[in-house]
This record gives sequence, structure tokens and C-alpha cells, in this order.
Amino acid sequence: MILSMLAAVAPAALPAAGGGHIRFADLGLHPDIFSIGFFTLRWYSLAYIAGILVGWWYLLKLLAQPGAPMARRHADDLVFYATLGIILGGRIGYVLFYAPDMLLHPLRVFRLWDGGMSFHGGVIGTSIGLILFARKHRLDWLRVHDYIACVVPFGLFFGRLANFVNGELWGKPADVPWAIVFERTVPYGLPEPARHPSQLYEAGLEGIVLFALLWFAFWRTKARYQPGKLVGLFVLGYGIARFIVEFFREPDAQFRGTFIEATHIHMGQWLCVPMIVGGLYLVLTAPGRRTRVEPIAGTQSVA
Repeated sequence: MILSMLAAVAPAALPAAGGGHIRFADLGLHPDIFSIGFFTLRWYSLAYIAGILVGWWYLLKLLAQPGAPMARRHADDLVFYATLGIILGGRIGYVLFYAPDMLLHPLRVFRLWDGGMSFHGGVIGTSIGLILFARKHRLDWLRVHDYIACVVPFGLFFGRLANFVNGELWGKPADVPWAIVFERTVPYGLPEPARHPSQLYEAGLEGIVLFALLWFAFWRTKARYQPGKLVGLFVLGYGIARFIVEFFREPDAQFRGTFIEATHIHMGQWLCVPMIVGGLYLVLTAPGRRTRVEPIAGTQSVA
């Protein structure tokens, strides 16, 4: 019933006329920031860098509070493990979930500059990296996940803005006042329809709203003393946000005519189902995992 209600909210994929709407070409946006010789700096690369740097800065703020699961000296090492997990997990996840045909041409897997990263794969890769990091330093891996979950929305926000600047991952045709006419969304010769700027919807929900939820939980409640609660809120919140936004996104072309299209549920939504279930489990069971927390950073012991 919930799925049918959400589907009813999303506009039908009608070829809405592009006239009168904002044209993406008029915004003056370009995937490249500048080029010097063979070097080109792209907004998508800058989004990754900005997400990591801002996230690292915010993580240090969190670690300065009482009861932190690790010390500031661990932060640099953690960033390395997390970054490696994001890149490897994101790329491998994209290949397995969205483009398995790449396995027939293995060299394409390493062409990161061609694009193609899966957030769900990045989550798995980052989690593996954090577990290895926690084992190396003998830290509580679940509480480490809690703190990292609070900084991830920065990367999501910058990443979705980069998707918008790149003019990719656009939404379904729509006739809402803020719809945008993106380029090369239909075969050559057909009129370009105005579409939902779903990248901005995701930037708002996965970036701003999710950050606000985790900010409140960390700074205004005792959630950080219940192992798994913050990461559970993140996984649950992201899963719900992404599931909803997918109703406004254009379905992945490679899945047309498959079981995924027949169910009217996108691949991104299928991947969110275990996130929603797992996140809900972590949130509901977190109070039972609360134990006395002795700080590695900060000064106060918390019962």
C-alpha cells in the first residue's frame, strides 16, 4: 500500500514539453573546473575531496566530546581506510549491481574517470575498511561506525551537487515549475522533456536532512552512548530517503525489460530494502547494547 501511494505521488513518465522551463544549458555549468595540459580537475573529483576534508574536520569535533570511541591520533589512519573503502567498494558495487557486463572487459573496471560509482557498494566497502581499522587499533567497531555515520552526509551532499553539475542521474519527465530541461536525455531528434532535478532532491534529503537528524541525535540526545544507534539512524534514514527519491528518478536503462522493471521498483530501491531493515534493527536494539563508556578522547566517563 505504501509503495502504491508513493508511486501515485510521482508523475507519470510523460513527454512534458520543455518550453517555459529552465534549460540546463543556460545555467553555464560544466563537469570540468579547469584543465592544464593533460590534467583536468572535475567537479565530481572535487566533491569527493571536499566530502573527505569537511568530514574529517567534523569528525575531530565529534571526537573532542566525552566518551569518544577513538582518539584524534586515530583520525588520519581512519580516513585512509574509509577513503579506500569508498573508492574500491563504490566501483566494485557499481560493476556488480549496475554494469556486470564490465566483467567481460576487466580493464574498463579501472577506468574510474569514465564514471560509475555505487553508494551502496561504497557503504559495504567503507564498513569493511572500518572493521579492519578497528581491529588494528583494538577499538569498538560499531561505535566507530556511529561516529563515521555522522560525517557521511557531507559527502552525499557534495556528491549529489556534482551529479547535478554533470547533468547526470536526472529525474523523470515532469511539469512542475522547477523542472529542468537536461541535455541528451532522449534519442537525437526527439524533443527534450523537462525533468525533475532529482539530484537536488537527493542532496537535500541525503545531505541536509540526514545530517540534521544525526546532528540532533549526537548533540541533543545520548545516542552516541548506545552502540549502533547513530549508524542505524543513518542507514535507516538514507534507505528511506533514497527509496522515495527513486520514484522521481529516471530508471536505469540497462534494467529495462527485466524483473526489476516489471516490479516497478528500481535497482536503487531494491538495494535500500536491506538498509531499511538493518537500520531499523540497529536503532531498536541499541538501548540493549548500552554499557559504561570509558573515553579514549574527552574527559568524562559515561554510564
